[in-house]
Amino acid sequence: MKIGLFFGSRSVEHEISIITAMQVVNAVDRTKYDVIPIYISKSGEWFTGSYLLDINNFKDLTKIPQKTSKIINLRLNYKNKLILETKGRFLTTQRIEIDVAFPVIHGTFGEDGKIQGLFEMLNVPYVGAGVTGSAIGMDKILMKDVFKSYNLPIVNYTWIKRKEWETDPDACISKIETTLKYPLFVKPANLGSSVGINKAKSKEELVEAIEVAKFYDRRIIIEESVENAREINCAVLGNNEPIASACEEVTTWKAFLDYDAKYISGQKGNTSPKRGGHIIPASLPDALTKSIQTLAVEAFKAIDCRGIARVDFLLDPATDRVYINEINTMPGALSYYLWSASGISFTKLIDNLINLALESFEDGERNITSIDTKVLLQNLGIGRAGKTL
Repeated sequence: MKIGLFFGSRSVEHEISIITAMQVVNAVDRTKYDVIPIYISKSGEWFTGSYLLDINNFKDLTKIPQKTSKIINLRLNYKNKLILETKGRFLTTQRIEIDVAFPVIHGTFGEDGKIQGLFEMLNVPYVGAGVTGSAIGMDKILMKDVFKSYNLPIVNYTWIKRKEWETDPDACISKIETTLKYPLFVKPANLGSSVGINKAKSKEELVEAIEVAKFYDRRIIIEESVENAREINCAVLGNNEPIASACEEVTTWKAFLDYDAKYISGQKGNTSPKRGGHIIPASLPDALTKSIQTLAVEAFKAIDCRGIARVDFLLDPATDRVYINEINTMPGALSYYLWSASGISFTKLIDNLINLALESFEDGERNITSIDTKVLLQNLGIGRAGKTL
């Protein structure tokens, strides 16, 4: 079976996507799957070729166009296989068939429903959440709204538009300070990996945080902080009957886990019991662990997610109250370290995700997408006997 591994893309999490893709390349069962790497550059160009299977070749991204074939067209054949048409270095063309799309793009243009919509239009099976789950999971404001409607525990929040801030910042500050209490976290509505996120303990810091966040998205969410919170993460796997993984606790000397700590410092993917800022499994009472796992599955279902996700929680140490912080529908490293601690190897996790993609596709094929109707003929003025009226 040929698997198209989509990664990179026009996202501030571009490099993170490359890392996840290379982790998949190293863990996938090559006796069952032929991996076709599809790298999307920061400018939006698509490339493929074996050169993209080695992480060392991403040290200089400018060499990729010369070492690979550029994808010039995507289409579907009658067997529901995705066809990539490429143009090589010597202007030669090639057609590559793909059975299942496996996107590991983090952030915008990959985790937000856009590429999922492309796969839906092409009618090809693909790994991970669908259009709805991806879009809601990426948008922190819609995500919180959905969780709130399901009575899931979340912190108090409000949001503003970039245009509102630039037009009347005083009104925005008044809205925030009337609704919420310091300290606050300020976040772009549609980014992950802690990019553009800052903590504000005063009006001055709030202004600075908004000024940063506005460069990443047109909408900005502001949330009350849970002071001295323990950060607990739990992954979810499945379609109609999802299951929860072991929980991890993220520990760091910083006020909150930032981009550098997650990825640049090499901490993500740590599977040791206590090393590099991660404790797996988290040291929690059994009842609290089960409660968090239940909430993770409920959050997964609430946004109509499928495939895989990681749900991040904040645990108030003073009250043991748990809050859902966010859901990541394409978590870094596919959260394999949480599944390894749950008895599912990375290789098996990839296999499960591909099977879930096929299951979801087959379920979708049951839907009626067209019906025979005479409404067009009637509107064209054609009568019952096929004659013009």
